[in-house]
Amino acid sequence: MIQFPKDFIWGSATSSYQIEGAAMEGGRAWSIWDAHAHIPGRTANNDHGDVACDHYHRYKEDVKLMADLGLKAYRFSISWSRIQPDGQGAVNPEGIQFYSNLIDELLSYGITPWITLYHWDLPLALHTEKDGWLNPEIADYFAKYADICFTHFGDRVHHWITHNEPWVVAILGYSAGVFAPGRKSEDEPYIVAHNILRSHAKAVQRYREKYQPAQEGTIGITNNCDWREPLSDKPEDIDAAQRALEFFLGWFTDPIYFGDYPAVMRERLGDRLPQFSEEEKKLLIGSSDFFGLNHYSTLLAADAPSGVEVENNVYGNGGIFADQRVLLTADPEWKTTAMRWPIVPLGCQKLLEWIRDRYDNPPIYITENGCAFDDAKDENGEVRDTDRIHFLEGYIDACHQAIENGVALKGYFVWSLMDNFEWAQGYSKRFGIHYVDYESLERTPKHSAHWYRKLIENNGFKLSQ
Repeated sequence: MIQFPKDFIWGSATSSYQIEGAAMEGGRAWSIWDAHAHIPGRTANNDHGDVACDHYHRYKEDVKLMADLGLKAYRFSISWSRIQPDGQGAVNPEGIQFYSNLIDELLSYGITPWITLYHWDLPLALHTEKDGWLNPEIADYFAKYADICFTHFGDRVHHWITHNEPWVVAILGYSAGVFAPGRKSEDEPYIVAHNILRSHAKAVQRYREKYQPAQEGTIGITNNCDWREPLSDKPEDIDAAQRALEFFLGWFTDPIYFGDYPAVMRERLGDRLPQFSEEEKKLLIGSSDFFGLNHYSTLLAADAPSGVEVENNVYGNGGIFADQRVLLTADPEWKTTAMRWPIVPLGCQKLLEWIRDRYDNPPIYITENGCAFDDAKDENGEVRDTDRIHFLEGYIDACHQAIENGVALKGYFVWSLMDNFEWAQGYSKRFGIHYVDYESLERTPKHSAHWYRKLIENNGFKLSQ
């Protein structure tokens, strides 16, 4: 029996655009994702989040699902344009009321709310009128929006995450162009990342000065990173794997722990990498009370020497291959998910230990980990997602191994509570531990949900042979 520390937090997670629906109800205005998803060809089957899982109308039913699971915590995001439709001015009271009701419902079942302020759905008006994340002023708009949330919800919410996966915003939104707002540039990702970090620092400053003393909450940021294992024991491949991790995770976490971007990025990018002012460095250092980590997979990393042309392989490199010169591949022996992401639990353990060593063992929460498989109901109406159970066993066991090795891992949130709108993949990929019938919107616990409930109940599990 693998047992976790007594105070370990077991949760699940979702995001606003992926589940809420009610895209034009309750005073909400469009976000960049509404606009992006309504452009033909941008998502699988031209799917969009107009209805999604209809969580806006079904939140009580969904909180009951969480209670049945025995969840200790629920991580969800707030739709900025539901709170502040144009991202700049008046507050929408109906939006405030919706999230207030959701928070109260969670608390009535003893489930701790964890709020993410930004999960990629920028108010469209901020993008069209103010250039969105490319405009330095966005940091002040974000801090004001965060302040609204702290004011209205901070009496009951004590766990805040400013941003979810800024890497995705910068790379998939502004380099690869496959996510909203669908831009393709070699330089914009670095500007966007810079302004996201500045906005994070300003929101944290606002919270700590105005709210934290009375509300006694914690605030941080969540970054995503997959492990990079050297392809060989050659020094250049070992260096490439390290470089890949610094361009991926270090890009967003080094400024928070050390005050600046990784040296390898400064060396390779020169003037293309923005500079923080001394005041910004002071605001950034120590601006996360915990280390939020989303982790899904592992790839092999090899050095691609300058001058050597490399075909863009299936895994790509986030559109900034020329800056990193790292070639990513997968071991053909590795099993993969429906997203074609390799299943490598050891990579999770290695990444947690890398964070421990680089950042002086901060308290870590895995705020997302999960997998997509081609789930279907059987003739009895059950969803026997054995592959997902095996995935969760492997990764949660890796988390336990990391704790045994001194990593200060404090909690785990499975992605996702239910099947939902999977961004560019539309509704074609199912990550949930609850099956959603997109015609009836009925929710059905998968076998993985029953497995997770038992894990929470026992604060551990028996590894299957």
